[in-house]
Amino acid sequence: MTASTSNREKSRILITCPKGIVPYLAEEIRSLELPVLEERIAAVETEGTLSDAMRLNLHLRTGHRVLFLVRTFKAGTPDELYRKLKEIGWEDYIEADGYVSVTASVENPTIKDSRFAGLKCKDAIVDRIKMKRGRRPDSGPEKRGAAVFLYWRESACSVYLDTTGEPLARRGYRKIPLQAPMQETLAAAVIHAAGWRGESSFINPMCGSGTLAIEAALIGLEKAPGLLRSRYAFQHLIGFDPKAWQSMRSESRAKTRKALPGLIIASDISPEAVKAARQNAKTAGVDHLMEFRVCDFRETPVPEGGGVIMLNPEYGKRMGEINKLSEIYKGIGDFFKQKGLGCRGYIFTGNLDLAKKVGLRTRRRIPFFNGEIECRLLEYDLYAGTRKGPA
Repeated sequence: MTASTSNREKSRILITCPKGIVPYLAEEIRSLELPVLEERIAAVETEGTLSDAMRLNLHLRTGHRVLFLVRTFKAGTPDELYRKLKEIGWEDYIEADGYVSVTASVENPTIKDSRFAGLKCKDAIVDRIKMKRGRRPDSGPEKRGAAVFLYWRESACSVYLDTTGEPLARRGYRKIPLQAPMQETLAAAVIHAAGWRGESSFINPMCGSGTLAIEAALIGLEKAPGLLRSRYAFQHLIGFDPKAWQSMRSESRAKTRKALPGLIIASDISPEAVKAARQNAKTAGVDHLMEFRVCDFRETPVPEGGGVIMLNPEYGKRMGEINKLSEIYKGIGDFFKQKGLGCRGYIFTGNLDLAKKVGLRTRRRIPFFNGEIECRLLEYDLYAGTRKGPA
């Protein structure tokens, strides 16, 4: 692939994501009119050009990295890996006076530390460029230039251009994260699973730093999350067309809705949390669509007309916390019954024993992972009357 054709030639594209999010990522890829070739445990494979990779970076809400396949080959040892990698025309991708970082995922009996494989990959890249261009690019761990990803299992190697750099989850709006915030990609997937698209109100008690409410606003507006970021690794590749990228961004910005039919309400008992959520929403450009309240979750207003109520309470690790949280989960059930009639209620939790305290029958239990913690998004249809039962 040469600089003149790199934006037009197709290759496999692997988009990584957290476990449990694959179905929602696959749906997003199809909505961009790209094929889903394979669904893995924590990734989805499609096919397209580098221009398509740019589009994926701009629009995906649930993916982490967009990896553009350069070559697959067999290598049994580090030296063989180096030789095979040095055969690739890296001078067509990376500027001789540029910068490159390498990340490696390795399971090979000859390698004890994946960083060593990454170092061999980096050496092959810069040595090849020096051989062809007379000088070598700078390199290091920071994601501030071109990026390469090496995947090596036994003797099978795949080497990719990491077109993203810093993960897509880092939208750029969460300047004040607070303690143990939900990751942006997980929040987007959870809202996607709930089926909320902006047609009704979205109520988020216990909002913390506001991630769920902000992601809901971005989804409701159909605002591409990539518009919030200014730096991607693909911008440092040879053949990158700044005008085409700006045109892509402008087209996406023009399709963004200006208002929402429903309200987005974010509340928390902590003034510091609400202050952080308000500032983060302002950075994301959606604070004008949201109503913030400092109050106990039970006092959160629920507008008429129905909608989605979504809470992400603590899971608890110690017995003292569990006893205290039992009352909170019971209170969530009471809040749903007293204020949420006509809405769909959701609780995202990693503690299903605590969820039993809610005292309402779940309609769906959708599996997710928050890091390594297996979680569920519990859905409740909130009707008037006695639609109670075991959780």
